Amino acid sequence: MNRDWIATARTLSEALPYLQRYSGAVVVVKFGGNAMGDADAMAEFARDIVLMKQVGMNPVVVHGGGPMINEMLTKLGIESKFIRGKRVTDQATVEVVEMVLTGLVNKRIVQAIMDEGGRAVGLSGKDDDLMVAEADDPELGFVGRPVEMNVQVLRDLYGAGIIPVVAPVATGMDFLETFNVNGDTAAGAIAGALKADRLLLLTDVAGVKDADGKVVTQLNPDQIRAMIADGTIAGGMIPKVETALKAIEDGVRAVVILDGRLPNASLLELFTEHGAGSIIRSTETRVKSRQD
Repeated sequence: MNRDWIATARTLSEALPYLQRYSGAVVVVKFGGNAMGDADAMAEFARDIVLMKQVGMNPVVVHGGGPMINEMLTKLGIESKFIRGKRVTDQATVEVVEMVLTGLVNKRIVQAIMDEGGRAVGLSGKDDDLMVAEADDPELGFVGRPVEMNVQVLRDLYGAGIIPVVAPVATGMDFLETFNVNGDTAAGAIAGALKADRLLLLTDVAGVKDADGKVVTQLNPDQIRAMIADGTIAGGMIPKVETALKAIEDGVRAVVILDGRLPNASLLELFTEHGAGSIIRSTETRVKSRQD
């Protein structure tokens, strides 16, 4: 008998407890980084999401699209400016952001999921007032911070067997303005409003690293704050862990920061004992297993 078949059967058998553990669970997955621009990586991600839905989970995909936005702004001759790592978004820029995220990127992900046999619907934070935001910083222009979440539309979709795919564009408090919201921030706000079991932040790094450069597999908020204070966590990792802390505060059971370039990263995290990346839980949580 083919050894690969035996290995596949054994893997499925070993995954059974985790398949049962996550049946009915809401898992918000932030998809971004270099994988978005690679057709094979996009297809693999879509296949993982469809599998999650097929085994009884309720995945909600939230995506970014920075490289695609940069490309379109360059084509249109609109200069990009960043302050503290965030894009300064004037009226012309926010129109391009909305066009690229909701029209180009969102529909590519929806199509990829459908190509793998899933059912998906793309929407933005403006649809059904899913995400209402206010200006995060006057210097940044139309960059928003979510202040009101209306997630019933997401429950309706995944309750009907449909995978929601959300572009991080929000409406303003007066319902007239449009805001560009950081993809991680949007995913955290959605996960918190849904009281998700897991928030998976797929990135281009292996996870949160200690002072020696090794990935820390399990963390709590107190440890993260200490690592920020002593400079161990720095740069682009700070907003990711801050998103994680806010999501946990809002009721998310656990947040995982993991390398989206790793094949089947989401499945490795959810359906194996060792998981993948860095899992962050509340200080009070006491668990025997990573999957508890």
